[in-house]
Order: sequence, then C-alpha cells, then structure tokens
Amino acid sequence: MPLKIETFSNVTGGSSYFKAIGHPLAAEPAQALLADLRAAGRVAVYDPLNMLEPFDEIHHLSGVDVAAVYAQNVDKIGEPLLGRPAQPVTALAGTEVDAVFVAAFDADRLVTHIQHLIPAGAKVYSLDPLKLPADLLTDRRTYLAPLNFATNYAFFRDGAGHHTRVVTANYWSSYGAAEPYLWLCLFGEHGQVLARWTQELPGADGTVVIDSAAVRKKFDLPEFTGQLFIHVVGAAGHDVVKYALDTYGDTADTLSCTHDANAWPSDFYAGLPAPRADERVILWVQNSHPCPIPAGAVALNLMGHDTAVELDREVPPYATFALDVASLLPDARWPQQVEIRAGKHFVRPRYEVIRTDAAGATRHRIAHPNVERVDLKPDPKLATLTNLMGKGFILPAPIFPAGRFRTIALPTPMGTTQDHLPLTAIVYDADGTEVARRDLGRLPRDHETVFEAADILDGRSLPSGYGHLELIYDFAAGENDADGWLHALFRYEDGVSGHAAETSFGAHMFNTVLTYKNEPQSYSGRAPGLSTRLFLRTGMAADVDTLCHLIYPASTPWNARSNTALILMTKDGEEVARRTVTIACSGSFHFRVGQTFTSSEVKEAGRDAYVLIRDTTCRLFGYHGLIRDGANGAFALDHMFGF
Repeated sequence: MPLKIETFSNVTGGSSYFKAIGHPLAAEPAQALLADLRAAGRVAVYDPLNMLEPFDEIHHLSGVDVAAVYAQNVDKIGEPLLGRPAQPVTALAGTEVDAVFVAAFDADRLVTHIQHLIPAGAKVYSLDPLKLPADLLTDRRTYLAPLNFATNYAFFRDGAGHHTRVVTANYWSSYGAAEPYLWLCLFGEHGQVLARWTQELPGADGTVVIDSAAVRKKFDLPEFTGQLFIHVVGAAGHDVVKYALDTYGDTADTLSCTHDANAWPSDFYAGLPAPRADERVILWVQNSHPCPIPAGAVALNLMGHDTAVELDREVPPYATFALDVASLLPDARWPQQVEIRAGKHFVRPRYEVIRTDAAGATRHRIAHPNVERVDLKPDPKLATLTNLMGKGFILPAPIFPAGRFRTIALPTPMGTTQDHLPLTAIVYDADGTEVARRDLGRLPRDHETVFEAADILDGRSLPSGYGHLELIYDFAAGENDADGWLHALFRYEDGVSGHAAETSFGAHMFNTVLTYKNEPQSYSGRAPGLSTRLFLRTGMAADVDTLCHLIYPASTPWNARSNTALILMTKDGEEVARRTVTIACSGSFHFRVGQTFTSSEVKEAGRDAYVLIRDTTCRLFGYHGLIRDGANGAFALDHMFGF
C-alpha cells in the first residue's frame, strides 16, 4: 500500500511536514516519544492540523492504548482517524485518560487552547521532541517553514572501482543567505549511519563538491553503496536542493551523470527502460523514510499493462536494495518500458544499465526515471491554443554528430490517465532551420515506438554537423489527449568507444510572453521565464572534458538570436574568462569547455571550476556531460539545472 502522506502539491509546492517527521535526526526522538506514549496508559489523541495519520504512517502508533481521537475542524467530526470516528475536541473534558497526545509541532499554543479541557493529572505530549536542534533551523519562528527543510537525497557509492560525485553551487547565498552550510548523513546499504558531518559552503555561486572517494578516506570507511542525505542549513530563495551526480570509475570506460533526486517521494515513476538482450537493468530502491518499506509495497509492471509484480521483501529504513528488473519482469525487453509503483516510499530513484559486449567487456551507465503524475487529466484546451501558443509544449533534445553518435528517442507516458500520446518529431539544424519532421501518430500507452534521428532525416545530413530534436503534440492525431506532461527517454550511443548515455525529461513552453498554467516556467518568481542561468560543472580530471549542448526552443517566434555569455568561474565564484555566442531561434550550440577556453584560462580557473551560462534575452534549455576521448573512453549526459 502507498504511504498516506502528502509530499508535493502543484499548487503549494513541496511539503515540509513529511520531511520533518522523516528527518534522520527525528527518528530516535520519535521512537522515544512512542515508548513514552505506550507506557503512559490510556491516551487521548488530538489532531488539530491533520498531522496524525502521516505521523502514524511513518512511525506507527501501534501499541499505544488510544482511548479516543479528537479533531478541531467540525468537518472532521465523525471522520475516521486511526480507525475511530473523530470526536469534537470539546468532548475531551471529563474523559478518563492518563495522557493527551497533540499531533503537532509548535504545540504550546494549541495546548493552551484546550488547557481547560485536559483531564486533571493527564500528561501532555506533542511532536515537539522531534524538532531539529535550533542551529539547524533557518526560520526559528515557524518550524515547518519550507526553508527549514531544504533537503534531498543522492545515490552514493564507493567501491569495486566505482565512485560518485555530487556537484552543485551555493545559489542560496545569491538569494541572500548569510552563512549557509551543509548537514550531511551517509547511509549504508542496510540503512545504517556510516558518517555524519557538516560542510562549509563557499561564497555566493561558489562550487560545492562532495566526492565519495574523499568521504570514504575522511571517515576510513569500507566500500559502500547507499545514499547521502543533504540538508542545506540557512537556505534562502530555494528550498530545492539541485545538483549533478557524476558516477565515475577507476578505468576510462565508466562515466555517467544524472540530475538531482527530486526530493518529494512519488506514488509512481516511469520511463524505466527494459533491458536489451545484452543488458541488465538495476533499479536502486532507496528508502527515504525511517520506517521499513513492507514486502509487496513496491512493484513493477510493463507500461500500459495492469499486471504488476511485487518486490517480495522488506527494505529497512534508509536502506538500499538493488532490484534487478529481470527478477520481476523476466520477459521485458527494450523498447518496452517499465512503470514503478513506488508508493511514496522513495524519492526519484537511479537505475543502472550494465551491458556486456561481444568481447566480454562490461560497461555501466546510470540515469533516472521521472515522476509519473497522478493528478493530471488530458486538457482539451491545449488543442485550441495553437493560434496563441504556437507549438506550445516542446520537448527538446540534442542530436549529436551523426558520424559518431546515434541519437535514439523513446516517448514515455508520464501520467496515470495518459492513454495516448499524439506526437510529431521535428529535426532542426544548429542554425534553426527545420530539416525534417515525422508524425508519430497517436501512440497507445503500451507502445514500443522507438526511433532514431537518422530515421527522420532519411539519408539527409545536418549542414552544421549537429542539431536538435523537438517532440511536440500532434493535435490532428488526438486533440483531446494532451496533458502538458510530455516526456521521453533519449539514448546516445558512441560508435567509437561503444559507450552509451541516456537522459529523460519533460516538455515546457518556451520563449513566449503569454502564460499558461505557470508556463513558460521560471526558476524564481512568476511565469514567464524568459532568461537563462544554467550551471555547467567542469571535468573532474585532466583527461575528462565537459561538453554542453544548448538549445533555443521557441513556442512562438522570439528574438532571432540569443546573446549568451559563457562565463568560466573559479570554485569560489570568481570570473576568469567569458565568451559570447549567439544561437539562432530554434537552433542549438554544441561546445566543450576545453575547446572554448584556452588551456591557461582553464588552468587559472582551477579544480572544481564551472561555467555559468547566462542570457537575459531568452530561455535556453541545456544538456551537460563529461567525455573522455579515445577508443575506450566514456561519456556522460543529462539535462542541466538552473537557479
């Protein structure tokens, strides 16, 4: 069964309450509170703020002798709470109980309101013992303020020649944070705490790096595969912790990068590719809560198929389990795709594709599926807006030089009510010229339609040598099917090294002043988002260069060319050099840091430098990656983050 907790609302944003009761530092006080309640005798439970059932879902009130449950809102009276009809809190007076449990933080005021109703001698408990220490709070007046819980998880591994590296920037200081820092907790495979520490942050927009090899050495740890809990203390502007996660190896043939984990556990994830015959696909199930994931609570099914196969084992609190997709779906094969029934037990997970080639060489690549929405329905209005919003929602992806790379696309349903995807694919040259297009039709939910950019080009070449692909809705094929949550998985295969990388993302409206349901999306402030501020981290070693593919998508005609600054920054946020490029509307720009800036400039920028991509004239969409040249080299790719 899915957890009955609220994690995210597209109206109000992320919930801080589930983060508060699930924070690693709240786990032990929660167990102490439950022990006190179980020993207290008969307990009256008061739920003034609808926090009781989520607390019970995470920490379990079993064993507590609950005499009755009380509510404040008259609309809740008679409704079931903990399996009992809720009574008005005014009925608490005169009851024979030994204790009253107020299921709320900052409970003093709430207790004062009912002081006259509390039976004489009854001891009062609340959630306040679960509060974090004051020095970990940004807003000490309002405990559940979102900025108090700027947290996220990252897949973190070090061993058997594999390492991980979290890279971000201190964008919180750019929004006014005075002295933010990181509180970090590393969990091992079984959910055990391997290390806890704090890390200072650099000045505004400085680089933040957490490398698994350095952490392992610092704490003298054995090999581990687990997850890193990241808490930004003193955050401002954003309670979202964005990062790039690089996975690299001791040999040149291991390299991947993925986006942040998306800190709100979801009911469903989708876009998980089924394996090819020469592949294994491992879904890394990483429990985000201090309660076990029960056996049977996580399940997989082929997209568009109702039959789901359950994971018949428990996953302990904060633990990591490597779920081989073939163990549940042995007949699943690419280009089929898998739906993950996650039940809000974990944040957006990572999956690892392990491929063994004909020569016996093994390659690893890591990527992430995406959130499948349960709150969306098809929006027929979208088909009526083409006169105003032009192409409307656009999903852009790079097309790398065809002489070396294959560019492969698999559209992925990302809403539980999304029965059909009416799509058109358009290929653009780097100069913004449309070169080819193909109507893909009205794809059913269980489709296996995978295509290559080369298929659409049908023998033609891109004059610039590279370009980009756009997926848009084809309203002629299905005017009542679009829901604005168009996604696809894009896979890139290197004909030189044999390595592959993949990324998945969703569509947005781009570069139009008209707005529709908070689109074009803005990183800060209200829509429309019509400017660019992207973070491009640089290579981690001398033999690793950074690649970037910037795309200038436009729902309606916008500025003919961008005015894009590529600013090379030190890890402390100081500018070393800049280049200005102009990208054609509906065009793209592919570059490498080591070829765009001189070797002396790169050397001056130093280790852990980054490139700030800034444009005040348009919104660009970017993909970043790392690449090692050579016959055995690997490359990595995923979409970028802005702030």
